[in-house]
Amino acid sequence: MATKIAILGAGTFVKNQYLPRLSEISHLVTIKAIWSRTQESARAAVETAQKHNFIDVDCKWGDEGLHDIIQDQSIVAVAVVLAGQNQVEISLRMLKAGKHVLQEKPAAACTSELETALYNYRSISADAPGQLIWSVAENYRFEPAIVESKKLIAEIGEMMSVQVIIEGSMNSSNPYFSSSWRRNFTGGFVLDMGVHFIAGLRMLVGCDVVSVSAFTSHVDLSLPPPDNISSVFHLENGCSGAFVMVVSSRTPKILWRVVGMNGTVQIERGFQGQHGYLVSVYGADGLCKSPFFPFSGVTEELKAFISDVSECTLKKGSQFVPEPRLSFVEGARDVAVLEAMLESGSRKGELVHVKKF
Repeated sequence: MATKIAILGAGTFVKNQYLPRLSEISHLVTIKAIWSRTQESARAAVETAQKHNFIDVDCKWGDEGLHDIIQDQSIVAVAVVLAGQNQVEISLRMLKAGKHVLQEKPAAACTSELETALYNYRSISADAPGQLIWSVAENYRFEPAIVESKKLIAEIGEMMSVQVIIEGSMNSSNPYFSSSWRRNFTGGFVLDMGVHFIAGLRMLVGCDVVSVSAFTSHVDLSLPPPDNISSVFHLENGCSGAFVMVVSSRTPKILWRVVGMNGTVQIERGFQGQHGYLVSVYGADGLCKSPFFPFSGVTEELKAFISDVSECTLKKGSQFVPEPRLSFVEGARDVAVLEAMLESGSRKGELVHVKKF
């Protein structure tokens, strides 16, 4: 039977990603309601949902609409896709009401908010009759290119160097450019966009970042500060690397490169009839294999969350282990790395240890 969910949020990402991707797995999930602060935006999102064949979607808005969703026992899970500043508070309210939560990234605005959130989650879970899932939607951990590359890295021998190069395209033609919450967010677009690339990095290398040293700058005044970051980082496995991010560039590029004793694995965003990643594997023999993987991370993470919810319901939480790539703690670790980089940048490159979660 399809899992009944509500979507809290009715912005660009809900309309452009959540609704089309959920329609791909409509045999697994039913959207019971869409909520927004205003009736107008909730109604617009419901109309978009209907175009994706979600016919009987309730339109909910304001405090009363939120209360209706909390009271509705048929809604077992919610997707929280709101402004970064409001997500944790709403997620905790939903967990307290006994709903499973898939919350959009970033997990929180800073590590102190993350610590409080995890403390509250543990106390809510301790009082709950069954297990409550709090997942963070990080589609990069589900991209086939990154999943496959993680396996390939085991074949290139001891890791010697890691590079992450991000030249973003956050300009006025980008639908998220004028998003007010991202502009009022600590770390701005660097934190909001950057967690994706840190998630990709941590997933690839299979270990955590322990310390960083970074320089930041603010060059493009149409963007919130900082809009550039250059950092060296040190991994748990003893390897070090560089993370360079430009929020808005004329030459967009997204690249992870891991150099090992016996070869190199590189992932680069590209287009081959559809958007995705080109994975280049350079072996000790000098030959290169370059498979292309289309994007499907959002669909895969949604499938994983719905599967977790239905399995948790069946097992009543006793022997159930949720998908680790979705865990709130993983999302917290991504934020902690970027917070350390931003802190180091504000201290002119001083070495900063990454907060452990």
